[in-house]
Parts: sequence; C-alpha cells; structure tokens
Amino acid sequence: MDIRATDWLAARSARVACLSLLMSVVLLAVKFLAWYLTDSAAVLSDALESIVNVIASSFALFSVTLSARPPDASHPYGHGRVEFFSAGFEGALIIAAALAIFTAALPRLLSPQPITQISLGVALVGAAGVANALLGWYLQRVGRSTHSMALIADGQHLLSDAYTSAGVLVGIIGVWLTGWQRLDALTALAVALHILLMGWHLVRESIARLMDEAEPALLQHIVQTMQASRQPWWIDLHNLRTWRSGPRYHVDFHLTLPRYWELERSHEVSHEIEHLIEATQPTHGDVIIHLDPCLPDDCAFCTMPACTVRAMTHHDSPPWTVTSAIAGPVSQVANAHG
Repeated sequence: MDIRATDWLAARSARVACLSLLMSVVLLAVKFLAWYLTDSAAVLSDALESIVNVIASSFALFSVTLSARPPDASHPYGHGRVEFFSAGFEGALIIAAALAIFTAALPRLLSPQPITQISLGVALVGAAGVANALLGWYLQRVGRSTHSMALIADGQHLLSDAYTSAGVLVGIIGVWLTGWQRLDALTALAVALHILLMGWHLVRESIARLMDEAEPALLQHIVQTMQASRQPWWIDLHNLRTWRSGPRYHVDFHLTLPRYWELERSHEVSHEIEHLIEATQPTHGDVIIHLDPCLPDDCAFCTMPACTVRAMTHHDSPPWTVTSAIAGPVSQVANAHG
C-alpha cells in the first residue's frame, strides 16, 4: 500500500476516534440523568463506566493521531506503539471503574434503597446501550481495517458497555417485577465483575504487543503470499519475524538465492518481493530481506534449472509453512533431524 492510502486510513481512524469521543460525552450525560432519576446502584455502575469511556476515547484520539506520524530521527520505527499504551491505559481505567462500582454497590447490598421512575430510567439506559453497541461495532470494524489497536480496544469497551447496559436493564426490570431491592445491588456487582475481566484482557493484550508477541495472522499471510508466488530461485525462506507498531507492520526474513548470482540480480529479486508483500498489506510498513547464498546442502531442496554448481540431485521441496519459515535454514533443520 502506498503512502497516500496509508494517510487516508490514518485520517479515517482519527475521524472515527473523534466521533467516539463526542458520542461518549453525550451518552455519559444520558446515563447520569438516568441515575439521577432512578437512584439505582446498577444504573450508577453503568454511568461510572461511561466516565471511563470518555477518558479512554480521549486517549484513543490522541494515540491514533500520534501513531499516524511518520518515522523520524527520534522514533525510527514510527510512533505506533502509543496505541498499545492506549489499550493498556484503557484496561487500567476499566479496572478502576470496576473497583469504584464495587465500592458503590456493596453498601446498597447491605442497605437496599428503592428505585424511582423505573420506566424512564429503562428507556434512557436502553437507548444508551443501543447507541454504544452500534458505535462499538463500527469502531472495531474500522480498527481492524486500519490495524488500530486503540480503536479496537475502544470498540471492545463500548460493546462491553452495551452488554453492561443490558444487564442493568435486566436488573432494574427484575426489581420492578419482584420488588426485591437487593437485586439492584447484585446486578451492579455482576457488572463490576464483568468489566473487571474485560479490563484485565485489554491490559494483557497491550503488554503482549509491547513485548513484540508474534501475530499469527500476519505470519500466515506473509508465508501464503510467498508460497503462492514462489520461484525456482527462491531456494529457502527462513528466520521469518513480524511485528506491528500501530498501523505499521515490520517484516524481516532470510531468503536463500543461487550463490553464483551477481549482486545486482539478487537485489532486483529482493525489491520484487518487497513490492509483492507491500501490495498485499492494507497499511504501510517495512520489509527487510536478508539475502543468503546457497550452500551445497541446499541442493537437495533446490529446483533451480540448469544450475552449474549443483552438488547433489533435487530430492524434495516441501511447501513453506509458518513453522518452517520461522525456523532456521531448511538444510540445517533437515540435518538436525537426519
């Protein structure tokens, strides 16, 4: 993908993040109005989580804008990692909101309070829940298409907020039908447990990305692209590594070519493969290819026609897989198992 297309995706992410912030502010006001009218602990738990929505959406907008900046002298790999911090920050805020809900709901469990204006509260919380569900789905869709972890995390949070609103509605209606006031506090505690688990998931995911945990989907896509376009002189693909920094991807691997080729020809092949990978990615990134000269042990796996230095006949050329691509040279692996 070229730079202009990448810039368009970055601008789209920023617009969506701005929309998320505006909607979060509106829904925060709606939920606190519902709590003011009903005096429900469950509704308060939903409103407290919406405070996190506003803070998280603000940070998501900041991180999406910053991650779109190109690499510079102080950040040669770009600014994309800020999105991982954003997801971790949002997870930490969600955990803090869960603790606040526990603190607010426990006294109401011991000393239940009646809920007022239930029908109006149900209408407000229901409308806010539907809006959160639609916005969360849209944020995740855009986040996946632009590889923005900040938007994906924000979308997950909003979808979880919608589930929270649904649980709150069930609790309020249950109180309305049964008259059992403690059900209101129990619903709030269930909501707190749910968002506590969600917050931990986001923190764990952000830590994994900051630690450069492998991304199976990207690895699989690179290997499939190389295998589909495989040429006889692409003797071996090995030591494949991939990682993401926000919307930017980084790929590096070793490619074995005929040792008698001139440097210029090998360089042309390297450029062709770089363009091949870039054309199949939805965002801009870096591809680094380390060119290795073939060795006599590679002849058994090489299909290069009319080779003048072949040391042994061709035996087998197994298809490249993620497992083989991330391992060492095929000849070394074969000898190790031989």
